[in-house]
Amino acid sequence: MGKQFYGPFGRVVDRMIRRSVAKRFHTVYWRPPEYPFPRPFIVATNHNGWFDGYVMYHALTELEAPFVLWIQEYAAFPLFGKAGGMPFNPERPAERASTIRKTIRLMKGDKRGLLLFPEGVLHYPGPILDFGRSLELVARKLDCPVIPVAISYESALHERPECFISFGEPLEYSNDICEKSRKAVANLLVENNWRIRIEPASFKILTNGTKDVNERWDVRRKPF
Repeated sequence: MGKQFYGPFGRVVDRMIRRSVAKRFHTVYWRPPEYPFPRPFIVATNHNGWFDGYVMYHALTELEAPFVLWIQEYAAFPLFGKAGGMPFNPERPAERASTIRKTIRLMKGDKRGLLLFPEGVLHYPGPILDFGRSLELVARKLDCPVIPVAISYESALHERPECFISFGEPLEYSNDICEKSRKAVANLLVENNWRIRIEPASFKILTNGTKDVNERWDVRRKPF
């Protein structure tokens, strides 16, 4: 199936991501795909949280689906390259073109996937922004499915936020794949928010984080 990270530095990045999620979240939940995960693939998701890449790292490694991720600020922490990260600076078109070519080669040769935040920028929750044309380009070159994913964060019930991830059905390539996948992600977000409140049991635990202080120090459970 291939590995997500390589060498000792890759292991450092893997552990850093997992420790960070465990420290910052109460729980990360998901609704995993109910179909054999395709290879190669493009996962297209909304981008409303700093931890989006980290929680999706958990999800895709749990699925044993190695992937690459385009990172605008790659130069700030190039060790991410040992765990699937690739440079994608918007001010360096030659760099972006090189990354796209390398991504296509990896997806063809190693059957890796591409984790993509096609809105292009991190932004507050609200309407899904237009998806960039890079999604259409890679999907057309590979003729591979696009898998819409919704990520929601909730901060009401616990000391630390909860995260909820939902996988949608794969979308086959078409000329309007950007708009189709954008609408699919938007619909998944609406469904996500409904399920969180009405059917929370429909989510499974992807990874546990840090319990609330009252859960950790509840004296009623202490023997005297």
